[in-house]
Amino acid sequence: MAKTLPELRTQIDVLDLQLLALLNQRATLAHEVGEIKRMDDSPVFRPEREAQVISSLQAGNPGPLKNSSLAIIWREIMSACRALEAAQRVAYLGPAGTFSEQAALQYFGSSIERMPCGSIDEVFRATAAGSAQFGVVPMENSTEGMVSRSLDLFLTSPLHVIGETSLLVRHNLLRLSDSLEGIEAVYAHPQALAQCQHWLNAHLPHAERHAASSNAEGARLAATNPAWAGIASERAGSEFGLHVVSHAIQDDAFNRTRFVVVCLPQTLPAPQASGNDCVSLIVSVPNTPGAVHDLLMPLKTHGVSMTRFESRPARSGQWEYYFYIDIQGHPSQPHVASALKELQGLCAFYKVLGTYPVSE
Repeated sequence: MAKTLPELRTQIDVLDLQLLALLNQRATLAHEVGEIKRMDDSPVFRPEREAQVISSLQAGNPGPLKNSSLAIIWREIMSACRALEAAQRVAYLGPAGTFSEQAALQYFGSSIERMPCGSIDEVFRATAAGSAQFGVVPMENSTEGMVSRSLDLFLTSPLHVIGETSLLVRHNLLRLSDSLEGIEAVYAHPQALAQCQHWLNAHLPHAERHAASSNAEGARLAATNPAWAGIASERAGSEFGLHVVSHAIQDDAFNRTRFVVVCLPQTLPAPQASGNDCVSLIVSVPNTPGAVHDLLMPLKTHGVSMTRFESRPARSGQWEYYFYIDIQGHPSQPHVASALKELQGLCAFYKVLGTYPVSE
């Protein structure tokens, strides 16, 4: 005989109490781990360990919980347990409601000390100065490509990459009134304006477009004038009391942005191998015939797969370029180590941006 609703709810209440008891047991063990780490002066946060925990649980997940949901749940559990050891201060492009904030919460969980910054430059400065232990910055978008400011800052920054996360980005038109009528100006981050240009051309061809330091800042500005609109997340709309006039106006329905997590090497050394890792590099080669071809040969010789290859002008006035390269693997693997050593010997400039677990 089928169970009644009160019976099912009673069973759920019992299970919730059992889950609570188990979670507190886990938190107690995590606290003991934190005591050992303090004695050994070991980092509180180990991204490769957390990636392995989630991957292992997903591999043994019998359902019906989806693996994506399981990852979110365990990220929050680990975040709460980590906070018992020490609060993690994380800098990101603010104000509240930005996709950068969402990326920080997705990666670290919500039990962090948030530090919104006014620009990507400020995120780098705050993290390099130690005001924040970690920073989260946008690296590339599936529609508009690499975020040039982040790439340029990596050239001289002492920070290195220890993790990444990817967001499905849905841009919404936000406004004080729930109507497209009378919009004179649209405010958003330049990347968002570019990602929505076809929709804006079709629906708001006469509205001025103004760049803001972030999408959430564009939403904040829209809240100050009834003739203005912003492009941002629904969360930003709630934050500033705006209507969602039109949902998901990005030109690419599958628009994604990849964010990287950065810190000083003394805050957290390069993570150990997780089994699914990436090495990011910046290199340049002498401006000679065949130099770029030669640059790629060590990867082919040693069987290392390259997943990203981008160029940026060196701004030397000599038509020279820096190349941003991502490769699969970890330097602890002999074939990766051999390829990197040979590659370094060919470069006029060589910098490892980071070694880190790949985002699922």
